[in-house]
Amino acid sequence: MLRTILVPINRAGWPFIALFAGATLVIAWLATPAVWIGVVLTAWCIYFFRDPDRVTPTREGLIVAAADGVVQTVDTAVPPAELDMSPEARSRVCVFMNVFNVHVNRIPCSGTIAAVAYRPGRFFNASLDKASEHNERNSLRVVTTDGMELACVQIAGLIARRTVCDVTPGENVLSGQRMGIIRFGSRVDIYLPPGVAPLVGVGQRSVAGETVLADLRSQEPARDGEIR
Repeated sequence: MLRTILVPINRAGWPFIALFAGATLVIAWLATPAVWIGVVLTAWCIYFFRDPDRVTPTREGLIVAAADGVVQTVDTAVPPAELDMSPEARSRVCVFMNVFNVHVNRIPCSGTIAAVAYRPGRFFNASLDKASEHNERNSLRVVTTDGMELACVQIAGLIARRTVCDVTPGENVLSGQRMGIIRFGSRVDIYLPPGVAPLVGVGQRSVAGETVLADLRSQEPARDGEIR
């Protein structure tokens, strides 16, 4: 029970936690009733930056979710131009994170980081379709151990104003490995290799590093889902 409650805090969160806690102490020193607001916000900040371990399926060929949240869109689209990938449309899975989700993002598959590209932009609500095109984003091109390419795109949102990426070009990575964080609500898009079908449906809950989005070694068609 304690391991599920007392989870590690991502290092990117400590400056914010210290800021919230400091402000709360100042409010308490002034002896105002508003101190409880500071306590609640500090507790929420600690909760927001939690960084629990995940159990990642290790079989070769599996593509796992990069973000916690809800599968918002499953469609086809062209990867960001700055990654210099083939211009053909491919399956895309978009996962939207609200302010209560774990915001630590994870590598979707084992392989090599072929490119990392940051592009400044706007801060539309990340749940809108235009967010993929116009919002600030950080994009990764990953070459899998099977020699296939996919893209993983961290997209800033209305409240989220900073994407943090901890991997670099040429780095060898493992599926489920931590790759960065987006602060305060946003989304992550995964562009699958051409011809690979997504195995999740719109509305499905996604767990970063655990939920299987696709299988490079399967011929199964795209899955449909319904609320029951």
